[in-house]
Amino acid sequence: MTSTTVTEPLQRLLQSLERAPACLVTVLATQGSVPREPGAWLAVPARGEPAFFGTIGGGHLEMVALQQARQMLDRHLAGEPTPVQELRQALGPSLGQCCGGVVQLRLECVGLQDAPALRTRLAPPLQPVALFGGGHVGHSLARVLGMLPFSLHWVDSREGVFDLQAAPDALCEHSEPVHAAVPTLAPDSFVVIMSFSHAEDLDVVAACLQRQRQHGDLPFIGLIGSRTKWATFRHRLEARGFSQAELDHVTCPIGVPGIGGKQPQVIAVSVAAQLLQQLSPG
Repeated sequence: MTSTTVTEPLQRLLQSLERAPACLVTVLATQGSVPREPGAWLAVPARGEPAFFGTIGGGHLEMVALQQARQMLDRHLAGEPTPVQELRQALGPSLGQCCGGVVQLRLECVGLQDAPALRTRLAPPLQPVALFGGGHVGHSLARVLGMLPFSLHWVDSREGVFDLQAAPDALCEHSEPVHAAVPTLAPDSFVVIMSFSHAEDLDVVAACLQRQRQHGDLPFIGLIGSRTKWATFRHRLEARGFSQAELDHVTCPIGVPGIGGKQPQVIAVSVAAQLLQQLSPG
């Protein structure tokens, strides 16, 4: 299950529509190698606003799209008819790009009356992530996840540990005991466990495995720590009745192999990259 959110570019577009129309450029379809995926968008607001919001990948393709959008918006503001247009762009020598693919763009003028539909249409789908732990790495990871297509549920047994500036859109939950929050997680959540206590970590892992046994709806359970820590945890979890197959569902250590730094920011980027890999396995 995924959710959606209003990203900063979308929020800026919606705010600009309260003052004047804009021209929206959306990637309709693609073939071959291209900068962005279908659904990517940019918008050119009326004069006096920032130049544009969003991106369809930059480069000459974006420059051409911006020129077409500004021309269309100028005609619209002048009262001329501006029906929806579609523009096919081959990313070859004529465009000054060598990607080799083809992008189909949709250009349309939008106004305040379109804002509710745009809020739904342009909001990206977000993968839920449950982060257990508000330590140094947890804070760094929350900050990184806020820039990526994830919806964060942040849990800790201690009060006052959450950095709301780093993760303003996160659902922050004080849970005592901390593993009591596991049954309330959104279905299909990726779970990352890095509490301040090994005892808490163990209880959260056990609660996640119990939920996975009952519902099978936690596709990724990651635990921070060394192989030695996980070996100890395996023995204790086996004693609690979990099978080898169930324990194999836990990833520990976490992070992309080959990134060896132990600074919180480095670990956070490595873990975030691993979660992105889970979105598109293989």
